[in-house]
Order: sequence, then C-alpha cells, then structure tokens
Amino acid sequence: MANKNINNNILSKHKTLKEEVKRHNRLYHSKDKPEITDFDFDQLFQELIDLESKYPDLDISDSPTQKVGGEANSPFKKVKHRKPMLSLANSYNTDDIVEFDERVKKFLRIDKSENVAIEYFAELKLDGLSMELVYEGGKLVRALTRGDGAVGEDVLLNVKKIRSIPEKINHKELLEVRGEVIILKEDFASLNKFLEENDLFTFANPRNAAAGAIRRLEGPSYGEKLKLSFFAYATGDYEGIKFETQKQLEDKLEKLGFPVVEKKLVCVSDNIQDIVAYYNSIEKQRSELPFDIDGIVIKVNKFSLQDDLGLVARSPRWATAAKFQPVQAETIIERIDVQVGRTGALTPVAIMKPVKVGGVTITNATLHNQDELSKKDVRIGDTVIIQRAGDVIPEVVRVVLEKRPKNAKAFIIPTECPICSSKAEKAEDEAVLRCTNAFCPAIITESIKHFISRRAMNMEKVGDRLIEILVEKELIKSASDLYTLKKEDLLALDRQGEKSVDNILKSIEASKKSTLNRFIYGLGIRFVGEQTAKLLADHYLKMPAMMETTADELEKIPEIGPKVSASILQWLKQKRNQKEIAELLKSGITFEEKKRSSTGKLSGQSFVVTGTLPVKRDEAHAMIEENGGKLLSGVSSKLNYLVIGEDGGSKIDKAESLGVKMISWDDFLKLLK
Repeated sequence: MANKNINNNILSKHKTLKEEVKRHNRLYHSKDKPEITDFDFDQLFQELIDLESKYPDLDISDSPTQKVGGEANSPFKKVKHRKPMLSLANSYNTDDIVEFDERVKKFLRIDKSENVAIEYFAELKLDGLSMELVYEGGKLVRALTRGDGAVGEDVLLNVKKIRSIPEKINHKELLEVRGEVIILKEDFASLNKFLEENDLFTFANPRNAAAGAIRRLEGPSYGEKLKLSFFAYATGDYEGIKFETQKQLEDKLEKLGFPVVEKKLVCVSDNIQDIVAYYNSIEKQRSELPFDIDGIVIKVNKFSLQDDLGLVARSPRWATAAKFQPVQAETIIERIDVQVGRTGALTPVAIMKPVKVGGVTITNATLHNQDELSKKDVRIGDTVIIQRAGDVIPEVVRVVLEKRPKNAKAFIIPTECPICSSKAEKAEDEAVLRCTNAFCPAIITESIKHFISRRAMNMEKVGDRLIEILVEKELIKSASDLYTLKKEDLLALDRQGEKSVDNILKSIEASKKSTLNRFIYGLGIRFVGEQTAKLLADHYLKMPAMMETTADELEKIPEIGPKVSASILQWLKQKRNQKEIAELLKSGITFEEKKRSSTGKLSGQSFVVTGTLPVKRDEAHAMIEENGGKLLSGVSSKLNYLVIGEDGGSKIDKAESLGVKMISWDDFLKLLK
C-alpha cells in the first residue's frame, strides 16, 4: 500500500501514468497498433520510473515498471518461457553509454584506479518482433513471442513460413534461440504497394507489418509479397552446448544455420569510447541499412560477468540499449487534399511545407481515412512532427498543439467526390468513403493507370502522366480507347515527337499479346490482386467462361470467399464492364493458350506441391495440369492432395490441421497409372 504521507496529486499522477503506459503497452505488444512513437513511449515510461524512484513508498505491485512488454492476449496458445524474456534499459545519448560502463564497474567493485577494462559486445538494435525458437531433438517445436516476458504466444505455424529459420539443426539437445522477426525496407515498400493496389489497408511501418503477419490467424493472402526475415542474437535455455562470450554465442548460432547481423556491423572492444564511436558510426549508416533499426544494444561480452551482474527489476544489469533520436522533422500543413483512387476511395493527403527527413525531401503524407485523420486531429495550418516509417513512407506522427493557429478547424472529408461532385458513400464494414460515379474522371484515370502497369498489361512506354493528359484531353475514356489511338492524336500533344510517339504505339501494340491472369488483374476488380487473378485464370482458362460464372463456382476456388466472389460478380454484371471487355478483346488482345484436360486422370482434383522432389518443380506442375489436375497456391480446406517431397516445411502442419490428404511422389505417380 502507498504511504499515507504521499499527497493525492502524486497518487493520482501515478495512477494515470500507470494506466497510460499499460494502454500503450497493449497497443504495441498485443494489438500491433501503436498510437505513439517509441521515443514518446520511452519518455512516458521514464517519467513513471522517475516518479516511483522519487516516492519509494508508492504501491508498485501493479506497475508496468515491474513487468516486461504486454500481456499475451490472443487466440494463440500461451506457453511459459523457461527463462524470462527481459527488456532492456535504454537511453538516447552517448553520455549514458559511458555511465553504463561506470555502473558495471561499480557493481563489480572495480575501482577506477585499478584501470581494469571490461570487454563489450555491441550490435544493431533491430526494430521488429522479438521471438524465441525452441528446438528439441534438433527440430523446431515452438516459436514464442515475448508476451509479458514470462508467458508468450506459440506462433509456430506462421514462423515456419520464414525461409531463413531452419526447421532442423545439428544439435539434438534443448536449444532456445532468441532473435528478431523483421521485414526488410524494400520488401515493406513492395508489400504496401501490393496492399494499396488490392484495396487493402497498408501497414504504418515494417515492425507492424512483421508483427501483424506473425500474429495473424487468418485474413487476405499476401503471397510472395510478404517476406519476413529473422536474425538471432541470444539464447534462452539450452543443453549440451558451450560458449563463454556473446561473440562466441553468435558465431555458434551462425554455424548452426541461423542468420546473425553481419560481423562488419558489430563492435567488440574493451574501450568504452570505441562503443561510443560505433554508436555514432551506425547512426550515420542508419538510412543506408536494408532494415529498420532504432539504436544499438551493448552487452558485457563475458557470460561469467553477466552472471555476476545479474538483473534489476525488468532488465539485466549487463546490457543496455542506446537508441537513436527518431528521424523526424517539424513542418506545417499547408492544405489537405482529397485524392480519388481507382476504386473510388477518397483519401485525405496532407500537403506540407517541404522538409528533409533522413536525407529525403518530404512534401506530402497520406492521412488514410477520416478515422485516422480525426484520431490524430490534423488540421490545415497545424505544425506537425513527421517521420518516414521504415525510412520509406512519410507519416504524420503528431500535431504540435501549442503551435496550432486559433482559427484552425477540424478537417472533415466531404461526402461529395472532389473531382466529379457525385455522392460519396461508406460501406458498413469500412472506414473509407467512396465516389459512387463509375465515370468519375479520377476513377477512370487511376483505373487506366492500373491497366497499363507493369504487372498488368505492361505498356512500358505509356506513363502515368501521359494517361492523365489523354483523359484530360478526352482522347480516351477507358482502357480500350488506348488501342484506337492514332499517331496524329499523340503528335498533337505537347512534347511528343515522332520517335516518342512510335515507341508509345509499339508498346500499346505489344501489350496485345498477354496472359489471361495479367488481363484479369488489369481490369481492376476490387479485391482481385495478382494471386487471385492467377487462380481465376487457371480455373476458367477463357474470359467468356469467367463472365458466365456463379457465386458457387467462384467459391470453389481456393482463397475466394463470399466477400470476394460478391465483388467479382457485381463487377461482371455491370453492362459498361461487359462492353469494355468486349471492346478490349475486339481490339486484338490475345492470350497464351493454357489447356487443361477435362478427361485426364487427375480431372477435378486439386494439388499443392511442397519440398524437394525427384523432378524439377516445374515438371511436377506440368504433369498435374497435363492430366487435368488443378494447381493451388496454398493449403486450404478446398485442397485434395498435398504432394510431399523432402523437407516439406510448414505446409505439412497446416494440411494435418485441416485434414488434407498427403501423398508422396511415388503415391502421386500411382494416381497417373
């Protein structure tokens, strides 16, 4: 209980701080939806620590300062860590690195006059999701999130999808390997572009993307666009293995097949000033690294000294995190534009006074939708703090309220389309307003841009700006109009010479030879991304067959449920879309013939192949399709057979859980006889 001598103001402040820290902990660790930056959270947490230090009689039995992370609160199975997964004390300046060295020596009773050096191991502090991989008998049997430090969630099935994590290792006794699940900056940008194009919510930063993927039970399939990575840096419990230093540990983990941070990005030294220099050097390299980091981690290198130093509250005495100041800048919102996408979605975009963030000039940042805009309360004229999420995507972090103009008004997205003035509506289960006019110039422009894109019809020499001009000049009103453009139409435009026009027309002509899946993807049907387009093409083989489909037939296709099938049918039933498809096919677009035998020995059966087979994967796929079988992209309840080779991976576990029949390559060959 708290001391009665502590006044009510202090008690109230302590209670408020505890609840606020707990709330942000839950948002970060359990929901993967942080509302504030790591820097702001650390300041808030430090304020709570300082208050409890100043008033030691405060009741801290339920304080987050005594716990690690957030509660493991999800449908995943809860598992207790054999050894707690602790969090690190942290700071934001180099003075604290020197103080850490002094604290270590003081605790070990090393007098300054003795001139005894402590060797430190320093490495990058990856900004991802902490993970513990549990190996028994050389096989990966569990994958636990940090959770509250004592109990985590077993996310084994999702972790098995990470290619860099070995499922078997050459160590038969217990070994718990700890590390970080991350997504590389390049993969993060590619994933968000894919999500945006498929009308799905994008992730705010790479950490959220990695955590969201690992803790996702079900949802849209991101296919090859979701590429997670793992880096090992510590152990939990272990048997039958020896190492005396942190460096030896990471060398051993690397030999066992675990990815570790490159040695050139690590520093081992008995001079604390070398660690300070390393901190400054890494901060300069930060924007050039392929993944997100938020600082460095410094550990006493010898494990015997780590044991001597022990723990304090929620953190080890032998390690600390030296974080970098967030790559942020302050600027002013000059206006908020509402942009209209190809699906009619109205998206508020903050247009800002140009400012450099991490070496890149930023002029605008998406505010996503009205809910997000209202939550951050961004107004025209506001001074805001912005940063580049994952050093890639500009985002508004928060408003500097003390600098807000007195006449600033809350921004409300209009219920009329800003381009065509048609009514904008919001579906019950969505946060986005959409223009209801299919002939809106913005929808037409963005739809045609999608049709010509590299992964659709691939009109290499037709740029987005040209499409905007052609729509503006009313030379085209749909994608099919591109195929009727004449040379004189293009020559009449500004800055278009003979050679440029010839290249444009050749590019349009070359696009006529395509594949059905590219064509379907290019149509821009809502919820139909590249992977779904391929499944549709493989199922129907010809466009007319798809146009005559039914909901029942669509839902026979894996990964297509009621929501997606309803969207496809709604699009196909609209006469303007039927007319557009007819015009496109009339213009001379042809597709590579893809035959599927309806009388083959595998007719009506679906297959997924996993692991290493006696033949090349392409050969196996060809044998299935030549005999009337259907190839699926992943394991689902609609799958008939999973063909298993050596090292079959996580698909086997999923097939077992769904009751899907699994067969060997020899069993598969018997089906053909």
